[in-house]
Amino acid sequence: MSHGEEGYLPVPGGRVWYRSLGEGDVPLLCLHGGPGFTHNYMEVLGRLADERRVIFYDQLGCGNSERPDDISLWTVERFVDELAVVRDALGLDRVHLLGSSWGGMLALQYVLDRGPAPDSLVLVGSPASMPRWSRECAELLAGQPAEVQRTIREHENSGCTACPEYQAAILGFYREHVCRMRPWPAGLERSFAGLGEQVYHTMNGPSEFTVTGTLKDWDVTERLGEITVPTLLIGGRHDECRPAHLEDMHRRIPGSRLAIIEDASHLCFAEQWDAFRAELVDFLGPLDEG
Repeated sequence: MSHGEEGYLPVPGGRVWYRSLGEGDVPLLCLHGGPGFTHNYMEVLGRLADERRVIFYDQLGCGNSERPDDISLWTVERFVDELAVVRDALGLDRVHLLGSSWGGMLALQYVLDRGPAPDSLVLVGSPASMPRWSRECAELLAGQPAEVQRTIREHENSGCTACPEYQAAILGFYREHVCRMRPWPAGLERSFAGLGEQVYHTMNGPSEFTVTGTLKDWDVTERLGEITVPTLLIGGRHDECRPAHLEDMHRRIPGSRLAIIEDASHLCFAEQWDAFRAELVDFLGPLDEG
């Protein structure tokens, strides 16, 4: 991926790094997951820069952005403020917002509470309810071997989640429900390396399926009917954000579209790029004209 234009933007709490690639149709602003997981695992979306401007940024506290040591900063509201500032600073009057996982939760909150409305919303493996996410991840975890489940439970109960035994135990879940590619893409490895651990642990918790942080009660399910922008929900068949969860969101968001990518999980855009790109381009194309 070429470097394009990059730089730093002041946001509430510090400075964030961004990169802008390409030009052309309505820009696509990409919001990464985590929270605290960096833009790198989404790099494949840079391939769209041959037809439109694609913009990535690392949210405060991770990756190339500043990492203030202040847990009071890690709130949904501040990240919504940050998104509003980034959009304004880059002059994105027209914009498609694409959020992966937590990035989609952030996009939902922005559209519901802030605005101005983007041209569209693309939610990739993004839940509307963390209580439901936790419940369904627990069901998926029950599919792992008993020994693995026991190791995970014991380590989380004792708070020893940094040790190699725990990390090895959760890998099976990640390989099945987060990214099924072997080896993992270099961008995903870089996202793990650049993880903002304070952000992730404060808001999420020790792992994808154990949400003990400040996001644990986050739920906008009952507000989805308020969304009026064109919305595409997209996820993998084996996604930790279950297809049934996306189907329920699809029913609640007026006029939304739903695409489930086969033989893919949470990183469906990396695992099945051609299928993902086809769905995305088909959705965005008509909206660019508006």
